[in-house]
Amino acid sequence: MPSSKRSEVKMHVQSLLNCHSMVFGNYAWTEFDDDFLQKHVASVVIADLEEIVTQPLDLKNCCVSFHIFTLSEDGPSMLTLEEDEELSAANHWLLPAAEFHGIWESLVYETGVKTQLLDYVTTTIYFSDKNVDSNLISWNRVVLLHGPPGTGKTSLCKALAQKLSIRLSSRYLYGQFVEINSHSLFSKWFSESGKLVTKMFQKIQQLIDDKDALVFVLIDEVESLTAARNACQAGTEPSDAIRVVNSVLTQLDQIKRHSNVVILTTSNVTEKIDLAFVDRADIKQYIGPPSEKGIYNIYLSCLEELMKCQIIYPRQQLFTMFELETMGFAKSEVSEHSLNLRNIAIKSKGLSGRALRKLPFIAHALFVKTPTVTLERFLEAMGQAVEKQKEEKANLVNGI
Repeated sequence: MPSSKRSEVKMHVQSLLNCHSMVFGNYAWTEFDDDFLQKHVASVVIADLEEIVTQPLDLKNCCVSFHIFTLSEDGPSMLTLEEDEELSAANHWLLPAAEFHGIWESLVYETGVKTQLLDYVTTTIYFSDKNVDSNLISWNRVVLLHGPPGTGKTSLCKALAQKLSIRLSSRYLYGQFVEINSHSLFSKWFSESGKLVTKMFQKIQQLIDDKDALVFVLIDEVESLTAARNACQAGTEPSDAIRVVNSVLTQLDQIKRHSNVVILTTSNVTEKIDLAFVDRADIKQYIGPPSEKGIYNIYLSCLEELMKCQIIYPRQQLFTMFELETMGFAKSEVSEHSLNLRNIAIKSKGLSGRALRKLPFIAHALFVKTPTVTLERFLEAMGQAVEKQKEEKANLVNGI
């Protein structure tokens, strides 16, 4: 979008905010009285106010940063290597991507994980721009997210890249996101894996050479490429794995010289990762299963969506967990529905974030079976779905 059009958009959005100066939490406009906004803007969102939940926000007395962007509707393209054009070495997206839109808001963590990761990358860029001597103060541009499956590690990496490509749009014209298919690199060309890793990073280097782009590289299940070398040397892993690890470490050491790249990695089994790789990670963040509060917030967002779509009808008020805690869970003040949802959240502890997001769908499919349903009946169905999920999980563990 031309800078002149951006300035015009900002001016009209500022007028909108002046007319609606008090907002409560994250808020979005998708319809406008302003003809210009109606024609040129899909939505205006007040974002990243997770911490401000106790009272309405006065937009006139706070600093507001404007981020104007257009989502890329292109799906992922495939990065291939010369040895086999059919070998999908990686998927590649232009950012911000429509496919990643909304992921950031859907992820619920309580320990400030998202803010910490944003601050890490922002500091990385800032130190590079200030030409801080990396021989004196070291950073490697590597993030390692670890924890059990289904906790949203991969989604968080995609959401982080999307968020930063928007926040840093004044610094970089666009973002690039590369998701390396480590299983393909390691399995199909087993004896050549080390060379393929090198060629993969040569492809990434071509993207990094464009200094107008902020490049994010995701290595999902990084243990596939960084198996501990002591296991290899003990004979429990093949020698080719040693070459792969050495190649990955070499490429990381070379790539950290560039200011416009961030390496994002995930792992479910950190004990299998080579310690030299773990040592290179600046941030080693554990991502665990949601707590009771996190589960409640996830379910609350799901129910709000179903009420918006009128699958749950009529719409009824549900309190946030903060409101429940403030009122002390007193039944005289709190709706019975909110208390029921809290009880369901307590029973859901131990389920992964992935399972929690599926649960409302399972509840409707198996226990509702009607086009629309009341909130009271849907909460009953969710309770039944939780019991079924727990039963299925136990059967899997016991091998039934």
